[in-house]
Amino acid sequence: MARICPDDPNSFANTDVARTTHIDLHLQADFDQKILHGSVTLTVELARGADEVVLDSSFINVQGAAFVTADKRVPLEYELHERDAKFGSALAIKLPEGTADEDTTVLIRVEYATTDKCTAGQWLAPEQTVGGVHPYFFTQCQAIHARSLLPCQDTPSLKVTYSASITVAAPLRALMSALQEGESDVSEHGLRTFVFRQPTKIPCYLIAIAIGNLEGIEVGPRSTVYSEPEMVQAAAAEFSEVEKIIEVGEKLVMPYEWGRYDLLVLPSSFPYGGMENPCLTFVTPTLLAGDKSLVDVIVHEFAHSYAGNLVTSKNWQNFWLNEGWTVFLERKFIAELHGEPHRQFGAILGQRALREAISLYGEDHPFTCLWVKLDGEDPDDSFSSVPYEKGFSLLYYLEQLLGEEAFAMYTKAYFKNFAGKSIDTEEWKQFLFDFMDHYFGQEKIDLLKKVDWDAWLHQPGQPPVTNHYDETLARQCIDLADRWDAARSSEDALEEFSEGDIADFTSPQVVVFLEKLGAKDPFPHTHITKMDELYKLTDSHNGEIRLRWHTICLQASYKPIYPHVAQFLSEVGRMKYVRPLFRLLDKAEDGHDLAIETFAKLRKSYHPICATMVAKDLNVE
Repeated sequence: MARICPDDPNSFANTDVARTTHIDLHLQADFDQKILHGSVTLTVELARGADEVVLDSSFINVQGAAFVTADKRVPLEYELHERDAKFGSALAIKLPEGTADEDTTVLIRVEYATTDKCTAGQWLAPEQTVGGVHPYFFTQCQAIHARSLLPCQDTPSLKVTYSASITVAAPLRALMSALQEGESDVSEHGLRTFVFRQPTKIPCYLIAIAIGNLEGIEVGPRSTVYSEPEMVQAAAAEFSEVEKIIEVGEKLVMPYEWGRYDLLVLPSSFPYGGMENPCLTFVTPTLLAGDKSLVDVIVHEFAHSYAGNLVTSKNWQNFWLNEGWTVFLERKFIAELHGEPHRQFGAILGQRALREAISLYGEDHPFTCLWVKLDGEDPDDSFSSVPYEKGFSLLYYLEQLLGEEAFAMYTKAYFKNFAGKSIDTEEWKQFLFDFMDHYFGQEKIDLLKKVDWDAWLHQPGQPPVTNHYDETLARQCIDLADRWDAARSSEDALEEFSEGDIADFTSPQVVVFLEKLGAKDPFPHTHITKMDELYKLTDSHNGEIRLRWHTICLQASYKPIYPHVAQFLSEVGRMKYVRPLFRLLDKAEDGHDLAIETFAKLRKSYHPICATMVAKDLNVE
């Protein structure tokens, strides 16, 4: 196996002597063969003595490499190393002797095509789209899948600017995680080319492409919502207040760096709630609840404009710096938009998600540490609520310890200081100490010295300190769940409940009520039947409510829900819903065969990342 990157155990890139600073991508989409083909030109800074440039690649068909100058192209020798099952193949491009007798910058072009094993992209047949007429393609490069989209130094320790041209068959259009610079007329062959530029440095996992029958509706001075024409009106209505979110971010953190904040609502197989691709957030259609009740996912993705995109974790071992900070900012933004009780309410939900994630792994599992050791590990395997919610817990704890005013000052300084950089946990911690010392002196340093840093960062399991959150908005939900729990031993007690119990609940309050029920012992089937009769939970179109309701039913092996679960699994590809429901169906009485059959039927419709993870969950090949 090739040498591992000095800054990143999940990359082969030799960033100690060769660092990409700019990527220029020219690709054409071939929907018949389900490939992208063309070239990538890398601007690479070489340290003196460098004799090769090592790129990451995975299932890529390399057709040639060359030096590029203004007037010529000089072919280069290259070696594609044997494939590692988790990290792909190192692509070592040999440099002619004397190339780096001193520090220098070169342009290297790689001609290539993706293959049908590309894990970054999903090609959808027309029938898998909302419109049913045109095909669709989209990418999801986080964590280490950019290397299957283009040969690159696929490590967040390195950030690049990029330019691109994407050629597609009309009437399809291409969008990217960049500013659109223009588009060509349709050629005699029915093709048109879209041109993009990303002037702000990003890690390669934020390079994103979507191609489809796409329309956009402007919803703000710097925001357009894109989707297939059939749902663009609904999407624009759902996300009509995005400018308010941007303004809050600018008030609490710093000016918005990226120029545009557009949204793309993808087909249902998109595996995540959202992906913070710069200039163009990708979101799941499961957010289109019709009442803006799930728009907080957009607040989360927007918060990534600062945490993750502007200030980036140096590698996936420090992923909590991306996600913990993003959840912290998301909830601060929500407090500004809706009031502090809503931040506290979100934190209560998060606490439950963290408990579930730790329970799933086991208290002693290394993936429940905040800083995760990933030598030889696929970062996708460590993906859970832990970096999000344990990271939030630490930042909230520090905010309460140091005072909200001091922490708000520090937050602004942190993002200003590290903007455009990739950092690790030690750098984060050192800046916290330096800032508090400079502005507040020994008093705050003494407080920071009392923090059990090793327990927070490096010990598995629950956080060493349990934060206490205001239960004002959660109290009614908790009380109702407790009433159902107390009534479990008596069918007569069911008469105490009525449709009005949840009539005034918001959707998030219904979620908390169901969360609390799900944390209790499985309920008798009589009680589940009554609950559904009163609250019409099986009829809900809200994905968050459906997930929790199906969870309660499957925990009790309530068989009338099984076909509804299978139907839900056929409608969505979001891993937050798909993975736990497959696991629960698999464990439910007489549910195993249905879980296996349903997955076999749906596997090809899921995104490759989702399909791989569910296969692991169900122990199938």
